[in-house]
Amino acid sequence: MRPFTVHTGRAMPLDRADVDTDQIIPAEYLKRVERTGFGPFLFDSWRKDPDFVLNRPEYRGASVLVTGPNFGSGSSREHAVWALEDHGFRAILAPSFADIFRNNCTKVGLLPIALPEAAVRTLLDAVGADPTVEVTVDLRAKTVTAPGVAEAFEIDDFTRWRLLEGLDDIGLTLRHEALISEFERGRADRLPAVAD
Repeated sequence: MRPFTVHTGRAMPLDRADVDTDQIIPAEYLKRVERTGFGPFLFDSWRKDPDFVLNRPEYRGASVLVTGPNFGSGSSREHAVWALEDHGFRAILAPSFADIFRNNCTKVGLLPIALPEAAVRTLLDAVGADPTVEVTVDLRAKTVTAPGVAEAFEIDDFTRWRLLEGLDDIGLTLRHEALISEFERGRADRLPAVAD
């Protein structure tokens, strides 16, 4: 997982509330066994509309998603997060998130940030009016800044540390690789003898 310290990028406005995981990545794409390659199917049903924001060339390459409240509701599918990350998003700014979705985001290095509704509205309006607007997300300082917006955000210390260090669950375990290897080397000596 890539460490997340400070990210500055253009934003894409998705001015919708209650976007659920089936809207983010439809169930028909959940048969894949890989964790990558889901980006092309992001918001698949909505992408059939040529005017949908993800289809608009001025938002191509946006790495910050700005959206409405209760983002990521619905099922707990990790594929929704994988699709957002695979598409190139590094942070999602919304007034609120579904709990499981928020947790799944932090497991892969995608930073979900809850901001006051007024700040999100300012960002949605600014980015809607000017797609070149950049947003800076500073995890070290726990701030989001953009034209007309300077907001602090909350994140628990352990999750923040993991993201800053770029440690997913496997990375956390591998920090103890030497101890694990030492334990495994001596394991045969600790097992009871088995009769033939």
